[in-house]
Amino acid sequence: MKILVIGAGGREHALVWKISQSRRVKRIYAIPGNPGIAELAECVALNPSNIIEIADFAQREKIDLTIVGPELPLSLGLVDEFAMRNLKIFGPTQKAAFIETSKSFAKEFMKKNKIPTAAFAVFNSPSEAVHFLRAGKFPVVVKADGLAGGKGVFICQDIQEAENAVRAIMMDMKFGKSGSRVVVEEFLQGNEMSFQVISDGKRVIPLVSAMDYKKVGEKDTGPNTGGMGAISPSPWIDKVLFDTIMKSVIYPTIEGLRLEGKVFTGLLYAGLMITENGPKVLEYNCRFGDPETQAIMLRLKSDIIDLIEGAADRNLYDIHVEWDDEVSGCVVLASKGYPGNYDKGKKIDGIKRARAMGVEVFHAGTGLQGIDCFTAGGRVLNVCAKGATLKEAMKKIYDGISFITFDGMSFRRDIGRLKNG
Repeated sequence: MKILVIGAGGREHALVWKISQSRRVKRIYAIPGNPGIAELAECVALNPSNIIEIADFAQREKIDLTIVGPELPLSLGLVDEFAMRNLKIFGPTQKAAFIETSKSFAKEFMKKNKIPTAAFAVFNSPSEAVHFLRAGKFPVVVKADGLAGGKGVFICQDIQEAENAVRAIMMDMKFGKSGSRVVVEEFLQGNEMSFQVISDGKRVIPLVSAMDYKKVGEKDTGPNTGGMGAISPSPWIDKVLFDTIMKSVIYPTIEGLRLEGKVFTGLLYAGLMITENGPKVLEYNCRFGDPETQAIMLRLKSDIIDLIEGAADRNLYDIHVEWDDEVSGCVVLASKGYPGNYDKGKKIDGIKRARAMGVEVFHAGTGLQGIDCFTAGGRVLNVCAKGATLKEAMKKIYDGISFITFDGMSFRRDIGRLKNG
């Protein structure tokens, strides 16, 4: 098979790494890819937002299966374009992807389908939002309605922080058109969990659970990021909770979308808060989580192509998936200043030595200058490993990190330490 992967981050590198292990795959392409992906696939210099050029490439090269990593091409209708050309692709349609691209739609959808989530209100003007907030209780969560790269969520402890969040989203337009509307939510307490399933529109196959670390600073301090690390499985999961999530969140979501004419095929991600009253949905994503995918791929024993093709063919009926019982982890190495302003072009050393220590290093924001690798993004590298215990896996990772250097390199040293524990 010829496989095409869309994306350029650590998630896509992890997917390509796993796809390269499939006996069914003869050739892998990536648009646009990165230096790490280029070690396993042929990178094609196309813009992931140009859905026509991507479809033209897949048609011309007779790609057997395309896998979409980031949310932007999905929001632009890449799956719809492929479907019109009878090209096989893994991911939801533009309408189904609305579950991620509009938080207000997602919240109203959950309310209508009785899916547990935080109490909320939606506002189209900053004055209305501020008026509501001034009469409310704190802490509270203020979210940009649209896509914001994981950075459009503000946990506000008082009215001043809440007004600043509304101003940044709706008046300063920090996230562009994504900030034309805000969602104000009740602040939930508990333990966060990432729960991902692959769906063919009717059936679902759950992936192993994971827990990610969103805050930039240790002990969960500082602003939200796209993710600073992850572990799998989540330490909070058990059979009772698993069954509750499937029954109260996953099945109603897939069925609710189907009844609205938004049949969901692809990867559905539910970001959950496990509260005293059970699991509640914080957000939906319509694609693989990042950096959770990096940790999860290390534990997947089955051929990933069987699973993904089954979903794309809308037939997961006889697909069986095996997982490694070991624990895995991922630590993100970031540029100084992330998730705010940061410099690029810092030379990276030590990746090969780290890999020799038994870790996997997935490239996220990197670029090449000649034969040397340099930083090219906020999240630069993902250092991952698995072990018999969480402690063993994390020791491997941090030992591996000790060999990697670049100017301004920053990372959390507490990934794997349990929140609220």
